Amino acid sequence: METLANLESFVRSAEQGGFSGAARRLGLTPAAISRNVAMLERNLGIRLFHRSTRKLTLTEDGERFLTAIRDNLEGLQAAIAEAGGERREPAGVLKVSLSPTFGTDHILPLLPDFLKSYPGIQIDWQFDNRQVDLVAEGFDAAIGGGFELSPGIVSRVLAPAHIIAVASPAYVAGRTLPLDPAGLGELDGIVMRSDRTGRIRQWMMRNAAGEEMAAAPKETIVVNDPAAMCRAALLGLGVTLIAVPDVLPHLESGALIRLVPKWYADAGPISVYYASRTLLPAKTRVFIDFVADHFKRQRLAERFAGSLG
Repeated sequence: METLANLESFVRSAEQGGFSGAARRLGLTPAAISRNVAMLERNLGIRLFHRSTRKLTLTEDGERFLTAIRDNLEGLQAAIAEAGGERREPAGVLKVSLSPTFGTDHILPLLPDFLKSYPGIQIDWQFDNRQVDLVAEGFDAAIGGGFELSPGIVSRVLAPAHIIAVASPAYVAGRTLPLDPAGLGELDGIVMRSDRTGRIRQWMMRNAAGEEMAAAPKETIVVNDPAAMCRAALLGLGVTLIAVPDVLPHLESGALIRLVPKWYADAGPISVYYASRTLLPAKTRVFIDFVADHFKRQRLAERFAGSLG
């Protein structure tokens, strides 16, 4: 009887189009995946892949075998997990991608309690302002906003990513406060240049009545990082349009104040992203549930909602 490792190595190699992609998905080396597939071919007495230096393609026998076992493999994995789930503690390296500001402010502080609950899990987190390829780069999960969902990836919404206008009390002192987003154009702006497009980010703000209006402060200071935008605003250098989570502590302390409070821009949801497998590794499942439960208990979805004024 074939081992589950051999069968899964074959299925993931077919899905990824190579041993390297399957290795990243399964946390093994390409050499180990190749050995597992070769053993499967030897035991079955058929060739499953055409191999070349550039790519891996299924043979006719491989196509038929993949069709026959793919759905059954998922069911077998789920059955094994259910049978042993109560006895096994979540363990292993948890590789997660997070945006620097949001990850540092809102996810990193969860680590002490998380590791106390799951001491068998090791942390490998990367803080970067980019969308990662979860499968190709071997990530278990990613947390952020604006991800394009590639095939095989799903998301669980945590909170809204609403953009609001903020400035320091020192900056607005003695100035006439704007009544709507158009009025922001009279103020010094701390704006963000997109690393991807090279252009200054523009926002269309809306209010509860559904009205929309462009917000365009002067391009007085240009940076490429939300943390720098927040810091510049705290220094009294102008007004900035920024996501609520990035400035929430400063709003609550009074170090920053919100301008045109009835207006906000919607940048989409903040979500946790992960591979849409029938069987999630226990380490990934408990991490997702832990984060989602924290957001619920702390009412972060409500506190991040710029639509509430």
